[in-house]
Formats: sequence, structure tokens, C-alpha cells
Amino acid sequence: MSRPSAVAVRQRPGDINLQAAPQMREYQAIVARIASEMPEPVLDWGCGHGQISHMLRERAVAVTAFEWSADASPDDEVQPLERYPEIEAHRSSNPVALPFADDSFGCVLSCGVLEHVQRPAESLDELHRVLRPGGRLLVYKLPNRHSYLEMLARRLGYYYHGALVDDQVYTRRTAIDLLLEHGFRVDAFRRTNLLPLTVAHPLAQALAGPIWVTNRALGRLPGVSLLATNLELDATAL
Repeated sequence: MSRPSAVAVRQRPGDINLQAAPQMREYQAIVARIASEMPEPVLDWGCGHGQISHMLRERAVAVTAFEWSADASPDDEVQPLERYPEIEAHRSSNPVALPFADDSFGCVLSCGVLEHVQRPAESLDELHRVLRPGGRLLVYKLPNRHSYLEMLARRLGYYYHGALVDDQVYTRRTAIDLLLEHGFRVDAFRRTNLLPLTVAHPLAQALAGPIWVTNRALGRLPGVSLLATNLELDATAL
């Protein structure tokens, strides 16, 4: 969802999130929550490869996939995703507008997306438009400005949030204020992911369960959680 910059960083494989078993555990937790708690239909905003849309459909959740792409038409295109061809995703090169009517969705999922969009304030207004009154916005994997893992990645020359033109990083205050300013009530805020999840090493694959359990436990420790990688917010459209 972002344009490249001139910053030279060592990039990981583009599908590392699908290769890494610990990361897939997080996706499974998100899907389980949406399937049990959230109103349908769901918009998977910035669906990427489509893994979450695929997993939601496996749980019989009504979900629509949307992906921004620079090589798409500014109008609505609907095409099957390469990794999950049963998912026909809406694609557009428009940096803000969504090809959906007002009040179309009961829930919008932003998983690793809001931090990359070119105009976050306008994008939130657009998400508010397509949500029904009282609809839910779930923001996952929003980068924490104080993350120790982001700091290490930057020093080691790996990709970090802020390396690309449109990247944004957030604090608790700036994230909450942004949602409040665009018609949302923030119902919950969490700091998550003290351990790196996008690791495809065989040992990480074998220990995906314990890594995920430990990661969840660390996120509940006062003080320690301030250095977490991600922020999460649950919000309601007013």
C-alpha cells in the first residue's frame, strides 16, 4: 500500500508472512476473533496476498477483499488473487477512494495497512463512509514508534517502518487521536508482539506454538509492553 523510497534497506521475501508459522498464528487469532465477535459483512482492507480473506471464508464469514495497487485502474477492478484464486479482490490505484456504497460493511479490518497509506486521514474518512453506523474498525499491526525490533532492524540495515515514502509510525496518543478525529470511538488499545513473528527458520517453524504463547504473555507485562512492535485498536464508527 505504499510507494518505494530511495532508502536502501535489505528486503525480506515479500511472502515471508505466509512462510512464517509464528506469524500465521497471529492471523489465525485475528480470524477466530472476527468469526466469533464481529458483524458481517467484513472488508479486508489492503488484503495483500489474501490469506486473511481466505481464512475468513473457510469460517463461512462474508468477506470482501480490497487491495491498492499502483498498476491497477483508478476505477474498480475485480480480479482473482494469485495465491488464493478463489478470492476475487477489488483493486484500485486510487490512494483513498473505495468502490463501495455507503454503509456497506459491519466491520473493516486493517492488518498492517493503515501505516502505509498515502493519506491516512482521508482513508479513515472513507472507511467511516463504507461502515454502517456502529460498525467496527479493527486495526492490527500498526507500528509502534518505540519498538525495539524496529530500532534493531534500522541499525542492521533491514526494512523498518519509516523507510518508505508513506510509512507512518505511531504512539498510543497519536493513534487514538487519529481515529477520534475521523468519527470513531476507540473502545480498546493494546501493545503487542514483543517477539519477531515473521521468521521462517525451521526452529521457529517447529516452535511456533510456544513462540506465540510467550509473545502473548510478554505483551501483558507492564513496562515491557511499551517496547512492543505493534499497536492494536478496536474502534466503532459513530
